[in-house]
Amino acid sequence: MNQIRIVIVDDHPLFRHGVRTLLSTTSDVEVVGEASNGEEAIELARSLAPDVMLMDIRMPGASGIEATREITSKIPGIRILILTMFEDDSFVFTAMRNGAKGYVLKDANKDELLRAIRAIANGEAIFSPGIASRMIEYFGMARPAAKEEAFPDLAGREREVLYLMTGGASNADIARKLGISGKTVANYITNILNKLQVADRQEAVRLARESRRE
Repeated sequence: MNQIRIVIVDDHPLFRHGVRTLLSTTSDVEVVGEASNGEEAIELARSLAPDVMLMDIRMPGASGIEATREITSKIPGIRILILTMFEDDSFVFTAMRNGAKGYVLKDANKDELLRAIRAIANGEAIFSPGIASRMIEYFGMARPAAKEEAFPDLAGREREVLYLMTGGASNADIARKLGISGKTVANYITNILNKLQVADRQEAVRLARESRRE
């Protein structure tokens, strides 16, 4: 039986040790590396090319979301399983949009975690039960967004940031919801202002709100 090669990415050494110990008793899973932040995760993805990476979201430096986006875009054969304490829907959907194949909470038991690892290693997608039910409900509902035809020059993530801005979200709120750094949010907003040819955030929000009324 081929072993599933795993890299554990989490900024807490005790948690990494616990997961490694748990997985060490399983014959079809092998932990080949550990990383404590997103930058290390990207480097290990390149050097080790594991089958699955267990990825936390909140870490110093590059977040798990940013690392997931970089890894899945450059090395699509690696499958990312988010393993986190954050159950917020915005984290779930952002992780999926950035290439993660599964989302499991840290309170999962051994059998749940192993089932998730094996599932995504086999090309499936998997979520904790409560998250899965909310995703079904979410995708069954109409979701507002900044109109693409109204802002054809904006990239998808820029429209997403603009939509959050129209809801009154601060840069910190946007960073938390999208799982990106505050500096990255600021860069997106600068791009939005330049592409919409407006002077400030308030003018961009006004244009976005007017487009939704049309």
